[in-house]
Order: sequence, then structure tokens, then C-alpha cells
Amino acid sequence: MNIELTRFRVKKGQSKRVDEWMAFLNEHMKDVLLTLEGEKMYVETIFREHLNGDEYLYWYSVQGEGGQDVETSNHWVDKKHIAFWDECIDKTFEPVDLKTEVVMIPDRIRKLMK
Repeated sequence: MNIELTRFRVKKGQSKRVDEWMAFLNEHMKDVLLTLEGEKMYVETIFREHLNGDEYLYWYSVQGEGGQDVETSNHWVDKKHIAFWDECIDKTFEPVDLKTEVVMIPDRIRKLMK
């Protein structure tokens, strides 16, 4: 199982586009959830923060081993998601992977995540 929390910086001037991106994901949640199956993504959550004049998105995920990469998906939702990503995420900023210290998942739930 792979558990991650990663921070990405949003490009300057793209805040409204990020609003549209998040609205898109929420409005198409049924299809979004379908794409998670192939990725073996059990939990994926996006957080947003404004800090010192910059905007950041944080991805928290709990993913099983051997899932499909979103970049190789042919699903229309994933293609749209990647297009938003390319438009909004600042590639000059090195993503920050926060260190996992404690994982609290009950055994009965963990067994279902294999």
C-alpha cells in the first residue's frame, strides 16, 4: 500500500482555473470514482491552501500496488484532469512529499485494501 501527501504549487493567475478544475471533479464524481478503480486508488483527496501569496494543492492518497498511472489512462475524465493539471500546476516548483509518520487503518479495512 502506498500512502502519500504531496504539495504542488499553482501557477500565478490560475486560481479561477483551479476553481473550475475542482468543480469539474466534483460535478463528475461518478466518473471520477470509476477511474480510481483501475488505479487501485482507495482514497484520493485534494486540499487547497493560500500561503505567503502563493497557492498550493495537496494530494493525499491511499493506493494499492500495481494500479494504472493516471497518465496512461484513456478515460475522458483522466484526460481532462491531466489537461487541467498541465494548465494549473507550476512545473518549476519541486513537489514536496510530506513524510508519513503514522498510518491508522483498522485491520478490517486494511484487509479490504489489497
